[in-house]
Amino acid sequence: MSEEESKTEGNVEATINAVTGLAKAVPIYEDAIQPAARELGKTLGTVAKTVNMALAPVSALVWGYDQIKDFVDNKVTEKLQNVPKENVVTPPPHVAGPALESLRYTGSIEELKELYANLLASSMNSKTTENAHPSFVEIIKQLSSHEAKLLTAFINISQEPIITIRNNREDNSGGRDQLKNFSLVGNRIGVPDFTKIPNYFDNLCRLGLIEIPDNYELLAEGAYKNLEEHPIVNAISQSIDNEAGRKSAIIRTAVRVTGLGRQFIDTCVRDHRSGVR
Repeated sequence: MSEEESKTEGNVEATINAVTGLAKAVPIYEDAIQPAARELGKTLGTVAKTVNMALAPVSALVWGYDQIKDFVDNKVTEKLQNVPKENVVTPPPHVAGPALESLRYTGSIEELKELYANLLASSMNSKTTENAHPSFVEIIKQLSSHEAKLLTAFINISQEPIITIRNNREDNSGGRDQLKNFSLVGNRIGVPDFTKIPNYFDNLCRLGLIEIPDNYELLAEGAYKNLEEHPIVNAISQSIDNEAGRKSAIIRTAVRVTGLGRQFIDTCVRDHRSGVR
């Protein structure tokens, strides 16, 4: 082995050790719930036992140091396997530290674990470390597994058509939204409950990752065809039109990825293994 190769491998080993050292530095406190539950059990008997049984699975899902270290050694290393060794650097502590700490509580959720792996891999690549914004840890903490899945739909696109069905008075003097921000994106990514998608959009908007502009319509031919011809849309529209003095109207708009959202998706959602897109 040449002196240069030995130096490179030494740098990689030092980097991995630095990251796992951050994991070790994260304080792993004994769960305070357990002694409290035992004390409560002395006075509340059956009720306390029931509470303790309900919390037991949660305690089992909280990761310790060994699980976090395995995550870095395996999952993060896998993401960096095709990155040139000279580009593997020590990650910024204000990104890696909070990310590793958060894994204690989210490491058992596959979709969120994947986001953390991509974030750490990005922060350890000298070519992408500037994109690993420290706020991304807090954003991941506020995502559900389905919202994480939903973001995968925007890896290679920046907008998605949606529609709202309005229940208007016949004289157009007022109305209300009967079905808001209906989308078929959930069908593509394995989130079949269309009633929850608008709520996921609301949270992603709150986090600044997407936006739903007013008076914005996609101009591509047929962009709204599948939405407007969907059986759910037809059924709701017909139901409104059958009401006395009411008529349905379809409002076209779209979900758009923001600048922050694009940076987050490219850093945390897009797979960082070479050739995976």
